[in-house]
Amino acid sequence: MRFGVTLPNVGYGGDPATLTQLAVDAEEAGWDGVFFWDTPYAAAPDEPPMWFADAWVLLSAIAVRTERVRLGTMLTPLAWHRPWLIARQAATLDRLSGGRLTLSVGLGAPDDEGPWFGGDAFDRRTRAAMLDEALAVLDGLWSGKPFAYEGEHFSHREVTFLPRPLQQPRIPVWVVGAWPRDPAMWPRRKSMRRAIRYDGLLPNVFDGNGEFVFETTPEESLDDLSAMSAWVERERPAGEGPYDIVVERSLADLDDDAARAEAARWEEAGATWWLDDAWQEMWAAPDDPEPLRRRIRRGPPR
Repeated sequence: MRFGVTLPNVGYGGDPATLTQLAVDAEEAGWDGVFFWDTPYAAAPDEPPMWFADAWVLLSAIAVRTERVRLGTMLTPLAWHRPWLIARQAATLDRLSGGRLTLSVGLGAPDDEGPWFGGDAFDRRTRAAMLDEALAVLDGLWSGKPFAYEGEHFSHREVTFLPRPLQQPRIPVWVVGAWPRDPAMWPRRKSMRRAIRYDGLLPNVFDGNGEFVFETTPEESLDDLSAMSAWVERERPAGEGPYDIVVERSLADLDDDAARAEAARWEEAGATWWLDDAWQEMWAAPDDPEPLRRRIRRGPPR
């Protein structure tokens, strides 16, 4: 299992120097990855104003301050972006970092994230179709061969996109997969099948009504992950290369021995990456990065 931290580019994370140093701290403490939200968040009229910073600019700065740690978004809502712009940003960052980028993608949440800044509102089904098209555009452009695309939502004339990303056959792409707990819904695993076409799974769980499951016990979550892992092993074509299953949970309240034991349980259930979301402490103290810095400097629970 590899271990990463998800850093908040909001609150104190709106200061690029603070976030860059936290990422350097993470590499020095032995973490394997550093990830950032990729969102246009800004405070709504009923929320207190907060600082925000752009994930791609931060990742570029960190790429030149680090040598080993893997870098990525968590996650990029492709329906709210032009995929050829993400393709160019990602390819540039992949080369700048020496081939250390992972791109995480999903439909985007909340549903109205795009219209916050004048974009269109799309329902989940439409955003899923847009995600499929955007992923096809990324694959085609990153090939470095002449490529044109004509879809319902995205299209572009034939272009040759160079340079290709340093990582081949492509930058690793982790995709959100919606796992239905209700066996009656198992034939409707379209998002899971999308995820296994790429390089990693970001698991979400849905109930029998198709609603996202927010509250769950660790045992239930472990059972869900075991079932997903077994399904991926069974359904993903052989010879497709390594595949990641990513969990994002906090170990902040556990001592080192307990954290190692907890991480081991998730690894046994099939997880290959653990992203520590200790950034949630930020909401309690949005102006104080020291609690997160202390957590990072403890290092991963190997």
